[in-house]
Amino acid sequence: MLQGAAQLANGDASAVALWGKGEPPIVKAMNLTSDEALPLLGSWPAESRSRALTVRYRFPGETIAANAVQLGVLLPLSSEPGSPTGTLGIFWRRAADEPGDETLATLEELALAAGRAIEDARQFRELHELAVRDPLTGLHNRRYFHETLAHEVKRAHRYDRRLAMLFFDLDDFKAINEEIGHLGGDSVLAEVAQRLRLVVRGADIPCRVGGDEFAVILPESSLEDTDLFFQRLQLAIQGQPIGRIPSLQISAGMAELQRDDDATSLFRRVDQALYRAKRAGKGRVMTAADEPEESSGTT
Repeated sequence: MLQGAAQLANGDASAVALWGKGEPPIVKAMNLTSDEALPLLGSWPAESRSRALTVRYRFPGETIAANAVQLGVLLPLSSEPGSPTGTLGIFWRRAADEPGDETLATLEELALAAGRAIEDARQFRELHELAVRDPLTGLHNRRYFHETLAHEVKRAHRYDRRLAMLFFDLDDFKAINEEIGHLGGDSVLAEVAQRLRLVVRGADIPCRVGGDEFAVILPESSLEDTDLFFQRLQLAIQGQPIGRIPSLQISAGMAELQRDDDATSLFRRVDQALYRAKRAGKGRVMTAADEPEESSGTT
């Protein structure tokens, strides 16, 4: 879009800004820096963003700075006329005549088509996000977890990186549901997810796998790192009551990627470790390498 707009108008530079609701604009530019482009694009009053606007820039005194933008055309990026979602700008760093009506009409058609494409991309991203998010907790869901685990396993093998995984559930969650009802149980799950988000790193990938089961993919992590993470998570969950539940415990299994692992075998090993943790007394973590009689776990 930037290249096409500049070529159509024989411009020297071009830029686009997408305006988000309560978010900083997304700015992309060609032959301009983002810092240069944003003031040029953002100076357009919102109420006039319905048709192309030609701007001739004036400078104090008679000297024009070298390479300064002297002329610009601003166009609304819209999925339909009258509803701009962004601004497209074409700029000239030289003395130039304003584009004629035919060129402006062509640029407006380009901006309208680009606006529709951008809106389609935004809607696709929103739909994809809905498809991979758990609506109750806001975490990524089971589908996303398995897709991402497969990707991270391949990446770790390809670049010889470490990768670990934690799989945990809430102890006695069935009894919690029976005591406070399913709506109360849902609020417990949502609060656990919130506390989980507080302890993960930016690179970690927390997911709700199903029911009261949660998984965290931990790139660049060892078993020792994962055990420390479990302790932080356990403290975050047990440190304060959750709703009407005064003390909530979790049990977990953990594993580190081995050379012969694929995503399926890694998940199976960590699932078996969680099962052993539950049988060993709950409120603890066990590794996939542990034997039940040898593991004291973390309480």
